[in-house]
Amino acid sequence: MTTGSVGTRVGSLVPGLLLLAGGAAGAHVLGSVVGVNRLLVAIAVGFVLSNTVGVPTAADAGVATHDRWLSAGIVLMGASVTVGTFLDAGSTVLLVVLAVTGFTLLFVELLARNLFGLVDRFGSLLAAGASICGVSAVVGVAGAVRAQREQIAYAAATILLLDAVTIVAYPIVGEFLGLSSTVFGIWAGVSMFSTGPVVAVGFAHSEVAGQWATVTKLARNALIGVVVLGYASYYARVDGDGDGDGGVSVRTLWEQFPTFVLGFLGVALLASVGLIPPAQRALLGDASDWLFLLAFVGLGTEIRVGELRRAGVKPALIVFVALLAASSLSLAVLTALF
Repeated sequence: MTTGSVGTRVGSLVPGLLLLAGGAAGAHVLGSVVGVNRLLVAIAVGFVLSNTVGVPTAADAGVATHDRWLSAGIVLMGASVTVGTFLDAGSTVLLVVLAVTGFTLLFVELLARNLFGLVDRFGSLLAAGASICGVSAVVGVAGAVRAQREQIAYAAATILLLDAVTIVAYPIVGEFLGLSSTVFGIWAGVSMFSTGPVVAVGFAHSEVAGQWATVTKLARNALIGVVVLGYASYYARVDGDGDGDGGVSVRTLWEQFPTFVLGFLGVALLASVGLIPPAQRALLGDASDWLFLLAFVGLGTEIRVGELRRAGVKPALIVFVALLAASSLSLAVLTALF
């Protein structure tokens, strides 16, 4: 790639990055003035922009980088995590993660196939999105199940619709029930869908809840490789690809794996053994907060009312019923455990 092409690529990102930065600054100020968590305000800023005047075409490329800022923010957040606290409850939380993830995946599959009569592959996309990591899982599993583009679009829209619902509903329920930071954080991490909304509502509750929500959600995200491999093997048999054409390579699994999880763990480990001084940990924490603001402005722009309407009632109802079941059961278990 030539220097000129690199410069052109970087230049194409500038308008969108400026839009994200402006939205983040506005959310910071507005959140402080009205007393609402600024991460939720950032999502609202992006949502309002996208559904009123719209995101300018020139800003599309830069705004599309919001996932990268979220990943970077999560990595830097590792510096402020107290690893010992999570290790003490590690095995219990891991069992809850595995149980809720498995339950949600199977429940959505059963509802989609046996009760609502959806096409198998469409149901699998919904199951992956609801059980693992939202739209990222939908896209990751799509290749393994050989889904059609329309199915991918509708599944992604359905997950985004329920993401929007949980962003509003979870803080309200948490406040109404008076949930502790630990219970609320783990609950959001095991039952909500996409990483961005989980982090947002976690930190909207408290710093401790935000850390628990993030760590728990990362554990779920790490299961994406297993799910992709399982679906690829299943649909290879369904399609009669006995010669292995439906298999998934190690490279493909690595590409789907959320590698920022490893970055988060690495930074957390360095901080825990004292290799990151307290002053630097505070700076990394501040940088993480601002990266989250950038990411959540971009996340808000992804929630478009028109696209959500296109998803239809049936898939939204399936995922909503599964969300109610998984969130209710997990909250009951977590309240008893913690």
